[in-house]
Amino acid sequence: MKTYSEQQDPAAIALQRYSLHGETMGTRYSAIFFAAPDIDEAAIGAGLFAAVDKVDQQMSTWKSNSDLSCLNRAPEHHWQKVPEALIFVLTAALRVSRQSRGAFDIGVGDLVNTWGFGPNAQQINEQQINALKSQERWLATDVLDIDVVQCRVRKRASITLDLSGIAKGYGVDQLAHCLDTFGITRYLVGIDGEMRARGTKPDDRPWSIAIEKPVRDQREVMGVMELGDAAIATSGDYRHWTEFQGEHYAHTMNSALREPLRNRLASVSVVASSCILADAWATALLVLGEEAGIELAQTRGMDALFVLHDGDGFKEIST
Repeated sequence: MKTYSEQQDPAAIALQRYSLHGETMGTRYSAIFFAAPDIDEAAIGAGLFAAVDKVDQQMSTWKSNSDLSCLNRAPEHHWQKVPEALIFVLTAALRVSRQSRGAFDIGVGDLVNTWGFGPNAQQINEQQINALKSQERWLATDVLDIDVVQCRVRKRASITLDLSGIAKGYGVDQLAHCLDTFGITRYLVGIDGEMRARGTKPDDRPWSIAIEKPVRDQREVMGVMELGDAAIATSGDYRHWTEFQGEHYAHTMNSALREPLRNRLASVSVVASSCILADAWATALLVLGEEAGIELAQTRGMDALFVLHDGDGFKEIST
């Protein structure tokens, strides 16, 4: 009788483990993969950095010369040329926005800045907050025209776009695509907790993903999820937040209420076929809250983990 190790593919056993990482989008990206010992590690490292740097250069609100920043500065009713990748992300964002009944909205850049989270952030001012609540407001789906053929975008009303709820997920997908082009089929890539996996480890074990406990000011593992040929993203109220008038506000905006979201959800993790979808849907379900979010996830047959505040602890609900 053969032992487990003797039954494994000899080629898989010979694979070497690699771990590459770097800085992007104000955080870090990582890539763990198994490949042949003679693979060009330097070329792969350069490819990974180029993949995420391109996303950052095109979609960052923190870079004044990014394509997204240029689009935000463009006058209304003007067709602005943008890269094909930005067209892809904008189209995906509007699709999720419609499917989530506007819970996921990329037209919240003004809210992000007013509440102190954006590149043009300032001290939170109650007068400005009240002014935003009284102003007429549109969802991005209502005022954004996208010309896929000619790669151009037009705003039909004043709106400031923010892709922080979807761009990192797209960046993770680009890391995966980079490794795919090098013929690597066993990997785990991620940006700041948004992860995508392909294949298994050489011993056929799946990739293990730590799910953080949604508590502020500390890092603690709540559980572990096994992932293979899928992506996972988490949105929550515990990493980026601010305090105003004695209350804590998360960085995720509720476009309908024109303020940061406030509900019982501490975090939402979504597993999907791509990280761009997992990222956007984790944000959408978080905004929808514990009732509407869970209901929509169940209706759409989504793999999601909802963590709710429950007294001094947490309650988990999975769909």
